[in-house]
Amino acid sequence: LCILGRIEKVVIFCVFCITTSGLELYFLNMMEVPCCKHILKLLENVVFFPIRYSLKIQPVEKMHLAVVACGERLEETMTMLKSAIIFSMKPLQFHIFAEDQLHRSFKDRLILKEVDSLLYVDTDILFLRPVDDIWSLLKKFNSTQIAAMAPEHEEPRIGWYNRFARHPYYGKTGVNSGVMLMNMTRMRRKYFKNDMTTVRLQWGDILMPLLKKYKLNITWGDQDLLNIMFFHNPESLFVFPCHWNYRPDHCIYGSNCQEAEEEGIFILHGNRGVYHDDKQPAFRAVYEALRNCSFEDDNIRSLLKPLELELQKTVHTYCGKIYKIFIKQLAKSVRDRYARSPKEK
Repeated sequence: LCILGRIEKVVIFCVFCITTSGLELYFLNMMEVPCCKHILKLLENVVFFPIRYSLKIQPVEKMHLAVVACGERLEETMTMLKSAIIFSMKPLQFHIFAEDQLHRSFKDRLILKEVDSLLYVDTDILFLRPVDDIWSLLKKFNSTQIAAMAPEHEEPRIGWYNRFARHPYYGKTGVNSGVMLMNMTRMRRKYFKNDMTTVRLQWGDILMPLLKKYKLNITWGDQDLLNIMFFHNPESLFVFPCHWNYRPDHCIYGSNCQEAEEEGIFILHGNRGVYHDDKQPAFRAVYEALRNCSFEDDNIRSLLKPLELELQKTVHTYCGKIYKIFIKQLAKSVRDRYARSPKEK
């Protein structure tokens, strides 16, 4: 799926695309960046050098999935990629950004200029439904919308932005950038309103000035910059419900994501490091189940029962009390997988 080759501070970034039309491999070079959280800076400085091996049969629509993998995030990233592959139907192409510079010289500055649409996710994301489901939301964008995210909070009383932010933010409680669906073509063409000049600026021209202005006021890196940008350009954002980006905040103090209560969780976001400690064992149980799952049919089919037993052990926590929302869509994904013909799997 991916190769991250590290020699001291050098990390090689590459992309494998596994499709019904063959295997495509891309290598990307990046400038050094000060913080791996800044996906915006990474996207601004991508240099694209394709090396392609493919057996072309017919054009196939691909879904593009991007992630930034830094530090000790390799295993978490691989588990996220596995969850994306197991249930998705359309071909997936991964764009995996790794920290540190590879080459100082480069030909051009791009925002993945050959990609029309892109789904960016944090490494601590798990897909409990096919990527196809969230990808289909692109068709719901109106003519002005360029990106989609979920609210940072559903309950303002525990919201971060509305209580602590020292900069503008979108809506009542801000938005969370851990799952971000983008129409890259529109994003590249867009001229953004801003509070630095009366002139509207394009994506590549606005990021660094915005960071300079607010660097002493932002806490959450790229997410804060995105909140500032969409505060000034609210017409450009499509807001999807919380079950597309379900975090501990949605249940840690009691359930506050109504869509997840009704339909289950579509995408699980284990921020706060909950996959790796015992504070929220329901989140960790799902992560461990998918981490230990292989691509063999019998293994995937037998995923649910042991997971449900583990989740039942978490009912002493607020999130564990509603453990069924953690497996409702996952169970549907497993059923759908085995209902598909062998060619579709």
